[in-house]
Amino acid sequence: MQAIILAAGMGKRLKQLTRNNTKCMVKVNGVPLINRTLRQLDSLDLSRIIIVTGYEGQKLRDHIAALDVKTPVCFIDNPIYDKTNNIYSLALASEYLVAEDTLLLESDIIFEDSVLRCLVEDERESLALVAKYESWMDGTCVKLSENDDIEAMIPGSKFSFRDTGDYYKTVNLYKFSRSFSATHYVPFLEAYTKALGNNEYYEQVLKVIVMLDNPGIKAKRLDDSQKWYEIDDIQDLDIAESLFAEDKDRLSLIQRRYGGYWRYPKMLDFCYLVNCYYPPKKMLEEMKANFDSLICQYPSGMYVNSLLAGRNFGIRQDQIVPGNGAAELIKLLVERMDGKMGVIRPTFEEYANRRDKEDVVVMNPADGDFRYGADDIMDFFGNTDIKNLVIINPDNPSGNYIPKRDILRLAAWTKERGIRLIVDESFIDFASEQTEENDPADGRNVSPAGAGTILDEALLDEYPHMTVVKSISKSYGVPGLRLGIAASGDRELIAFLKKEVAIWNINSLAEFYLQIEEKYRKDYAASLKLLQAERSRFAADLETIPGIRVLPSQANYLMAELTDCSSRWLTEQLLNRFNILIKDLSSKIPGDRQFIRIAVRNQADDTRLTEALREIMAKG
Repeated sequence: MQAIILAAGMGKRLKQLTRNNTKCMVKVNGVPLINRTLRQLDSLDLSRIIIVTGYEGQKLRDHIAALDVKTPVCFIDNPIYDKTNNIYSLALASEYLVAEDTLLLESDIIFEDSVLRCLVEDERESLALVAKYESWMDGTCVKLSENDDIEAMIPGSKFSFRDTGDYYKTVNLYKFSRSFSATHYVPFLEAYTKALGNNEYYEQVLKVIVMLDNPGIKAKRLDDSQKWYEIDDIQDLDIAESLFAEDKDRLSLIQRRYGGYWRYPKMLDFCYLVNCYYPPKKMLEEMKANFDSLICQYPSGMYVNSLLAGRNFGIRQDQIVPGNGAAELIKLLVERMDGKMGVIRPTFEEYANRRDKEDVVVMNPADGDFRYGADDIMDFFGNTDIKNLVIINPDNPSGNYIPKRDILRLAAWTKERGIRLIVDESFIDFASEQTEENDPADGRNVSPAGAGTILDEALLDEYPHMTVVKSISKSYGVPGLRLGIAASGDRELIAFLKKEVAIWNINSLAEFYLQIEEKYRKDYAASLKLLQAERSRFAADLETIPGIRVLPSQANYLMAELTDCSSRWLTEQLLNRFNILIKDLSSKIPGDRQFIRIAVRNQADDTRLTEALREIMAKG
């Protein structure tokens, strides 16, 4: 068996990385793609490796000559690489195709060793390697029968997003038997190029072949756990580096992205915090039905959006400002502060990060489980000169919760002392106090302000020094919309915030969500009860795992102490072995004690994490 690598292309989408280099010489985590591919092929005891070169061909030949490759390597030059596509490059190698069984691959693919082995070790003579379609994939897709017959090849012009559940993507790795090449592929390749020219792709030939009664080739389905990636541009390169990083580096590469994990559809995210029970399917369908209008038209300005937000939360338009996520409003609120700011750690650090360290006064709860209440706060900060106090309720990551009556005591205490109070209620909807009085039969009459919140028109007017912040992403399960609110009885503050944000700070999809939210309040109330029940079940299940101690929580996440291992080690083990991401809290909680934070998802996901943790902790 031999291998043919197509490496003539210019790789223009990789910009400066291929200005003086071939595409396959681009480095992934410091290793050129061609080095990795040749090492993998070298382990198969092939008779030879044929490389079709073109752009910067001599540079590639010189590079390969310096490598320690035991398999003989020979080259074919494509002199018109800039005027042809890969069908011509493969046609140049057609004599090799009919000489031996062949592995055919493109030079811009990175893959695990097991990907290549599964193709070679399969007893079937001719195979096209395919993977279940995912959102990041581009190019030719196929539909398969139960027997792995390729029933249809779907070009980009015929691609339908409605049918993606039935699609597989070609990986651009093939195994051709000598007889298949001689009787099927090469004759059709020659006929196709004569009829349509050289500016085509070799997969077009397969499209014709699979229409035959006996095409002579089957599909080989990759297992979901087997990693591969096609590198066409700099974003692909960035993702590939995180997928194929060394175990010790992968976590850092993933963490620096701060989201966008839909690009890693096989990864299960327990790090970022959303409500997995909301929004309901009908709401999503309503948004999809209006997508064309929403994406093609301008959103409203602040006047309309603050009206919508005020209606949804039962407060006046002049008390509320919607933001492009709560983060936009937090930045403006903190920048407006005068004097020192009090915070309680461990906590959500966005507020403190916006201030100089010397302007932040930190309370560290004396309780070993980071529990604290209103009296603890007043006792500590009563002896300081703070002018601003930030309370995250429930707190993140501890899940500590202060009941409404005690938050109002803090409101009165700070008002008396001239301290501006910010209460961040991003997770309060998950608290038991919040939902216990909020379950009417008529969903449209569900109160927008539950029993535990202070997001209330009269309370905001009574305590105008107080601002309530709420991230809609966390509790409503729509982080991609980037929605948050700030509310206060301080009209001057609200007017300032509205003036400082961009004129169209909310996009049309987010505005439409605010417009229709009222219709789905019963679904929302039901989602909160489902999450609370799953939180209790999940916490009890985690408690049965030796080495894990779960802290009580009133949010949609659980903080747990590890008694037998470090949090960093466990986080890396989960990511590298099970493709599960959790939050390592070692940067938030200094010292020898080790903590993690785990989002509460649905029972199936939570059970998958629990089983992974049980296996890791048992083996140590």
